[in-house]
Amino acid sequence: MKLSFVDGIRREPEKGLMGSCIGCGRPTIAKCGTTNIWHWAHKANFVCDRWWENETEWHRNWKSQFPIEWQEIVHEADDGEKHIADVKTDKNWVLEFQHSFLNPEERKARNEFYKKIVWVVDGTRRQRDKIKFLKAIDEETRPHSTDPLVYKLWIHDCKLFEEWQGPNSAVFFDFGEEDTLWLLLPSSDDIWAFVAKFERKKFIEIHSGLGELGSKDFQLHIHDMIKTVSHKIAVQRVQSQQQDVLQVLRQAQANRAWQQRYGFGRSRRRF
Repeated sequence: MKLSFVDGIRREPEKGLMGSCIGCGRPTIAKCGTTNIWHWAHKANFVCDRWWENETEWHRNWKSQFPIEWQEIVHEADDGEKHIADVKTDKNWVLEFQHSFLNPEERKARNEFYKKIVWVVDGTRRQRDKIKFLKAIDEETRPHSTDPLVYKLWIHDCKLFEEWQGPNSAVFFDFGEEDTLWLLLPSSDDIWAFVAKFERKKFIEIHSGLGELGSKDFQLHIHDMIKTVSHKIAVQRVQSQQQDVLQVLRQAQANRAWQQRYGFGRSRRRF
């Protein structure tokens, strides 16, 4: 954990500090070594939140983009279940920064628990994911949509698509590009992944409530994008069905012409 209570104040770890867990209240000690990033740990070997994972520098960099008052916030459900959100904004959006693999069952449980949740996934954990993703983008010479910029990619182009596709909350992939995140749209299915380019700075400003971008709820920012892509998908499906019908009609017409030419289907003359 990055934070712990020290004399009732949320503090980052420092050598020699003792504190209490913001989730369960048990004693914590500051771990300030040279191998891992400085963090808080329970004094006894205890895990109070089964959803918690060991943090990396990538986690810390993302958390630090937001006010410390929003970081590591305890979220409690009506039935008393509690979990610590990485970041919870003033508009009650939970931002979860996911580095390690997450099985679909736990992801579904977190979505249902937090309701308003946005995922940011570390796309650099496996080197091949970034390589395959950028290769798929480079080979897709015609974007699915240019306004907004959306690419239609084969679901197997990148393992991350397979792991995060489906009816899910908003999922952003962070491939370590300075200015860019990639949003996996809910329109993605078992065959196609629809990914949209999204400015990193815009993402931070929206959730930080900064300027004009921050004045609107996050859902409003992506609504038009999802609506545009969904409409285009629907139009393409109709067009595809129409093409299938035309193909059947053309084939039937060709069959009739062939039959007429060679006399099939006519009653044979009796001698």
